[in-house]
Amino acid sequence: MKRLPIVVTLIVLAAVATMIALGVWQLQRAEWKNSLLATYEAAGDQPAISYPSVPTTDNLLYFRRSSVNCLEILSWRSVSGRNANDQSGWAHIAHCRTSGAEGPGAQVVAGWSRSPENPEWSGGTVNGIIAPDSQHVLRLVASEPVAGLQKSQEPSTDDVPNNHMAYAVQWFLFAGIALIIYFLALRGRNRAATKA
Repeated sequence: MKRLPIVVTLIVLAAVATMIALGVWQLQRAEWKNSLLATYEAAGDQPAISYPSVPTTDNLLYFRRSSVNCLEILSWRSVSGRNANDQSGWAHIAHCRTSGAEGPGAQVVAGWSRSPENPEWSGGTVNGIIAPDSQHVLRLVASEPVAGLQKSQEPSTDDVPNNHMAYAVQWFLFAGIALIIYFLALRGRNRAATKA
């Protein structure tokens, strides 16, 4: 049997070790995400909190009940969404001024309709649930719709991605496949050397 190719073996072992480390890291992330989702699930039983004046990435705010006093509608955006009956259509999000001219204000999901056209609403106090927002970190989903809109689907922890376990399995499979390919290549190399 020929000697192992040192450089190639080291590269393969380093790659496999890296993939295993990434798999372990994803397992740790899965444990963290499961803990976070449990916190989100319990948030509905917590007392209402003040809506933050500045959006924060503090995940503990998500799925808590809160309220916003929308003093003025600065702009609207309509995104695809579902209503409380799970019908597809448009969720209408108002960018509200909540205080003086300064500050980011608040994003409020005022309700749902079949049309993307902006509703007729000039603002007011809205009670709802704090949810993640891809553009503005967080938003308030109104518990009761305004301006003749229908109720939007309530935020759900089912919408929070939790793929870490699948990623861990993927990294472990990659490591195993890399080892199999390496050993098959060694076997082919040794057979070729034997025939020569």
